[in-house]
Amino acid sequence: MERRFMNVILLGFGFMFVFTAFQTMGNIEKTILDSITQDDSSFTGDGYTSLAIIYATLALCNWMAPSVISITGPRGAMLIGAVTYLFFIITFLFPRTWLLYVASVMIGAGAAAIWTGQGNYLTLNSDADTISRNSGIFWAMLQCSLFFGNLFVFIKFQGKTHIDLETRNVVFGALTAVCAVGIVFLLLLRPIRRAPAIDDVKSEMVESAGPMEAFKGALRLFGTRDMIMLSAAFIYTGVELSFFSGVYSPSIGFTLAMGDNVKQLVGLSGVFIGLGEVLGGALFGILGNKTTRWGRDPIVIMGYFIHMTSFFLIFINLPNVAPFGDTMDTSYISPSSYLAMFCSFLLGFGDACYNTQIYSILGGKYADNSTSAFALFKFTQSLAAAACFFYSSKALLSVQLGVLAVLATVGTAAFCRVEWRDRARARGMSIDVVEDKLSPATHSLADSPLHYD
Repeated sequence: MERRFMNVILLGFGFMFVFTAFQTMGNIEKTILDSITQDDSSFTGDGYTSLAIIYATLALCNWMAPSVISITGPRGAMLIGAVTYLFFIITFLFPRTWLLYVASVMIGAGAAAIWTGQGNYLTLNSDADTISRNSGIFWAMLQCSLFFGNLFVFIKFQGKTHIDLETRNVVFGALTAVCAVGIVFLLLLRPIRRAPAIDDVKSEMVESAGPMEAFKGALRLFGTRDMIMLSAAFIYTGVELSFFSGVYSPSIGFTLAMGDNVKQLVGLSGVFIGLGEVLGGALFGILGNKTTRWGRDPIVIMGYFIHMTSFFLIFINLPNVAPFGDTMDTSYISPSSYLAMFCSFLLGFGDACYNTQIYSILGGKYADNSTSAFALFKFTQSLAAAACFFYSSKALLSVQLGVLAVLATVGTAAFCRVEWRDRARARGMSIDVVEDKLSPATHSLADSPLHYD
């Protein structure tokens, strides 16, 4: 197997195991912490607050990530970040309110390092022909974490209305071990450099820039027109990420009208989200460079309609107060667990549509400055996710779905505008190349030492 592709596979396995631990924990954190509060009155930690702190810290630290990577390199940054994920999971074995929030800050900082390093490393191991394929394969492997972790939770929570201490410790212990396995895979990653070529000179200069130059480069890139437009799509992915990863599944578990075993549906919802993510990532990975040839916009537009459908079905299926805690209220129809799982699948598949194409456009469009591009993506996405978690504990479900619908419309339109503009530029360049080939004599004369302007 070619070395660069092997690195992509190892990267996928590393993130799959690390995020089996974290994404599973994020999916059940609100439910778990509510159970801990019932058993220990001195514990006052809140799941939404913890997740908000994580993403707010991640957003702020992303500005420093390019500078850190200029010192540690992408592999070192990913290892540092992965260790903070391990620490976060371990702290749940010793529930303390202050420790929960300290660990939330630490993992937020670590997440900035691991995700910016990942974007840079994936770009270095890809080219224009393989970036879409590699993005899809990585995304599918990453989202297997939702499937395996939440399937385990579904089995462990079966038949429980309260998550007792023994069950919690078994889940936390297993997730700690899985996270450690992911770190081992990240240790196996090999260093890589772009093949030397004239077009890569600028890339090598950017990647080797010092900490201050990397920070200034990120600021300059953030102010460009296309990055500002893409930020609208980044914001949407951040809000919908926080919704499906920390709000939707617990809301299902709080809807007591679904039956006595409703708590185990929290894990099952994560499984179906994971199935949608994996199917989407695998599909776009198999299509590979065909997505680049056809354009990324059809896939993003498909994700838009899939998400809008899921928002409507969630609105009529779950009660308005479901995000706040256990309730016997109903919505416009009698709450259906089957419809809830179908919506979980739609949320996952639609998310894969957006994220695989964002990875593709950043890795292709900003190959010469991938560290800053992915840092800005995670900054904007994480800031939006933090904002969503802050208002999730107070906003009714209908309000949250309305915000998602508006941001989806704006973000999709902005992404398509950038993609169409790039395609128009590419067509213009192609025409220039054809004209060059048709008029070699003109260029021979222009390049001759006797030619004067």
